[in-house]
Amino acid sequence: MKIAVKNFEEITTKELYNILQLRAAVFVVEQNCAYQDLDGKDEKALHIIGSKNGDIVAYTRIFAPGDYTDKACIGRVVVKKDQRAFGYGKDIMIASIDAIRNSFKTSEICLSAQSYLTKFYKELGFSQVGEEYLEDGIPHIMMEKN
Repeated sequence: MKIAVKNFEEITTKELYNILQLRAAVFVVEQNCAYQDLDGKDEKALHIIGSKNGDIVAYTRIFAPGDYTDKACIGRVVVKKDQRAFGYGKDIMIASIDAIRNSFKTSEICLSAQSYLTKFYKELGFSQVGEEYLEDGIPHIMMEKN
């Protein structure tokens, strides 16, 4: 998988379409969750885009401290369903953590994890903060990495 880090202005129209298509396929259709994906935050984010053979297969968006939360933040972590067996989730997360360190000069990171993925994020050095809560009807846990 090839990984690119782009700000909003650098994303091509085709890439944006494919990113939104992937996010909708997983978060809306697969997880059966109607929510407002186009939340006005993509323009502030850096986009971590994983592609294979010209197809976007993994993605996250990251935010500088103060843009979304007080710490740098990773969100919209997604891997295409038929590509999950290849470790791309770990690869895109490592690239996201590296991009935060390089772009924002911090190693303090937070994310709102779907609860069933806490073990995955713990393996990447994140720790649970607080209690489980519902976000768009799905159980989540706030997690931080220092």
